[in-house]
Amino acid sequence: MSTYPNTQLFIDGQWCNAASGRTLPVVNPANHQPIGTVAYAERADLDRALEAADKGYKAWRKVSAFERCKIMRKAADILRSRADTVATCMTFEQGKPVAEAKMEAMAGADIIDWFAEEGRRAYGRVIPARAEGVYQLVVKEPVGPVAAFTPWNFPINQAVRKVSAALASGCSVILKAPEETPASPAELIRAFADAGVPAGVVNLVYGSPAEISGYLIPHPVIRKITFTGSTPVGKQLAAMAGEHMKRATMELGGHAPVIVFDDADVELAAKTMAFAKYRNAGQVCVSPTRFLVQEGVYKKFVERFVENTKTLKVGDGFDPDTKMATLANPRRQAAMVANVEDAKKQGGKLQTGGFPIGEKGNFFEPTVVTELDRKAMAMNSEPFGPLAIINPFKSFDDAVAEANRLPYGLAAYAWTKSAKTAAAIAAQVETGMMTINHLGFALPEVPFGGVKDSGYGTEGGADALEPYLVAKFVTQAGL
Repeated sequence: MSTYPNTQLFIDGQWCNAASGRTLPVVNPANHQPIGTVAYAERADLDRALEAADKGYKAWRKVSAFERCKIMRKAADILRSRADTVATCMTFEQGKPVAEAKMEAMAGADIIDWFAEEGRRAYGRVIPARAEGVYQLVVKEPVGPVAAFTPWNFPINQAVRKVSAALASGCSVILKAPEETPASPAELIRAFADAGVPAGVVNLVYGSPAEISGYLIPHPVIRKITFTGSTPVGKQLAAMAGEHMKRATMELGGHAPVIVFDDADVELAAKTMAFAKYRNAGQVCVSPTRFLVQEGVYKKFVERFVENTKTLKVGDGFDPDTKMATLANPRRQAAMVANVEDAKKQGGKLQTGGFPIGEKGNFFEPTVVTELDRKAMAMNSEPFGPLAIINPFKSFDDAVAEANRLPYGLAAYAWTKSAKTAAAIAAQVETGMMTINHLGFALPEVPFGGVKDSGYGTEGGADALEPYLVAKFVTQAGL
């Protein structure tokens, strides 16, 4: 694939332009050049999508879980077979290295497979009755049409979790995918359509995020909301959903602490966490950001982490030697500049990086700042970019206090050779996910979600189906 496609809407089983013909430009973040367009949905398009989702739900819910599974497994196979095409689209529009983009596409296929099989196991139960001849059953039924809203940092990964959970549960879905990265999620939807998902069950729109969410969420056809994005926007959408008694799953922002104890394997921790920090240029909701390192190994960890950071080659995502590519848009580059300048004013020590790269694209140096005051912007708001902050701590309690200081609680990391310390830190850090001595997040079979201002609900593992199902109680007495 050498060219980037113009992206259409997908409504009621058909690829189509917006009714008004309106489009938005899509820009390559590596050079700021326009590469294509995406259709811009307005009220008439949303009404068609809602009508299609309502019709699709009524048909899809009657398809057995066994048959739904077969169609979804076929979609997973199709997505795998097209992984190179999907990866090329993603690198053009989002900028990440093409190898990372292909891994995302392949992981997306695994997620489809996981949910396909879990849908076959969405069991009800029998409750023992108090009287002879009475049966008490709990039946799991799909909640109804779903409105899903996904961001640009992982165009496949964020969408595939929502669409797969909806389909496996027997729901239809309207996916509002990101306008900045439209082609790769369109390829995901194409895989489902080509696998035989009936018309109306999966629908895809782009346009004004505020206008689309403001119309879909209150609409009586929609029965469930799922959103991945920033905490401020998530709170607005959750409030809107609550006003209309709609179920909601919210996967919001984080500010992940990394706690490195004196007894940690410093070499392994520094190497592993540098990889995790600069993956997707730090534009990851679970990206490690606040590194809290115990005083005994602080100097050594900083040295090793900075060494690993300096080895990263920054470049175009299509260069096979690139380890970190461009930021996805100029907003992120500007935010990085602002964070670094503020860190300097707050007394932080710039160990490496700190500046934009070149005159074209949104490239930024992998950056490490140490001994940064808590008042600094980056210590309180998620940088969402290639900035690592490393501060020392004295005691276990000091580390826990800093880890829990912020209102976020999506992900956390810890490094220690002590089983006692590992158990204690896992128990005391307020987070939805914690990985200790390795990187263990985001597998299809494990929960993925946060607490506090990082949202509620999970989008991974067996629990991820529950928000898409309602438990109906049926009791019957023999006549």
